[in-house]
Amino acid sequence: MGAITLEDVAAKAGVSAKTVSRVINGETSVRGETRERVVRAIEQLGYRPNLFARGLTGAHTYAVGLVYDNPNAYFIIAAQQGALAACDALGYGLQIHAYDSRDPALGDHLCEFVARTGLAGIVLTQPVSERLPALKKLAAAKIPMVRVVSASEDPREGSPCVYVDDRDAAYAITAHLIQLGHARIGFLQGSKSHRCSTERFKGYKQALADYGLHLHNELVIAGDYAFDDGFRGARRLLELQSPPTAIFGCNDEIAAGVLAAVRSVGLHVPYDMSIAGFEDSPFSRQSWPPLTTVRQRGEVIVERATRLLIAQLHGRPTRNEGFTPELVIRGSTAPPRPQ
Repeated sequence: MGAITLEDVAAKAGVSAKTVSRVINGETSVRGETRERVVRAIEQLGYRPNLFARGLTGAHTYAVGLVYDNPNAYFIIAAQQGALAACDALGYGLQIHAYDSRDPALGDHLCEFVARTGLAGIVLTQPVSERLPALKKLAAAKIPMVRVVSASEDPREGSPCVYVDDRDAAYAITAHLIQLGHARIGFLQGSKSHRCSTERFKGYKQALADYGLHLHNELVIAGDYAFDDGFRGARRLLELQSPPTAIFGCNDEIAAGVLAAVRSVGLHVPYDMSIAGFEDSPFSRQSWPPLTTVRQRGEVIVERATRLLIAQLHGRPTRNEGFTPELVIRGSTAPPRPQ
């Protein structure tokens, strides 16, 4: 059997060859059901767009990809909004795909994704953007990419990136709690597979040191970026002989679990327990009391990363860009009750 052609895919999917081409180029005007049929036909037939031939004919691929592995629905929505805003403004289509960042074959999957959909390049969000073996595969395949990473300064690691100073933001939250008078501050970590978890812990630890407070290991609880981990972690802290008077959750979802746990034992927020989160998700504004947190602006970060990628594709000079989340003080934090 000869090489699978675009016309073969069109016949298999029951659409025109032009529709298949529009799907491959990531055009957003194709209906979701039609796009799924075309993608399914591509996978079943093993069709691979001939990107080299496309380049010889002078055609241009006007589509980029956004890749994530993050269970946080708020982040996913914000990231998609940011990437779409950049693509709409600059005339590009967008393909969005989730991958398991822990998969040993991640690099192969990413290269296959780019080849199958004919993407000009991809934006990688955390923690996919932190998997060095996968990044090496993409670099070897000469696939343009821009990463969103957690770093306190420009990492200068080769591939272009937008970096977020999670460490400074966590420092600001911890310092705020200390300035209110809290000396025992619980810290509920996010997944260690995310570099931002490590960076946020460093900010917490540094603030304690700068204010002359001891780091108590029993106040630091490992977990994941999930409500249940926040609830369980907070209950463990509340059962200590000397419980904290404030708890810092590594994201707003963790902090939501903390809020539920504190209320489940009849304590008042913020006067019995101050709670802080991280991200400024819709929940942080809608909870009662609304959560003290930091505004991360995921949509702005990913929009800048997407614009950086497209500038790179057009051969324009680029430079890495940094963001520092902004402290937002709300009603979930207050001075501790006098002893």
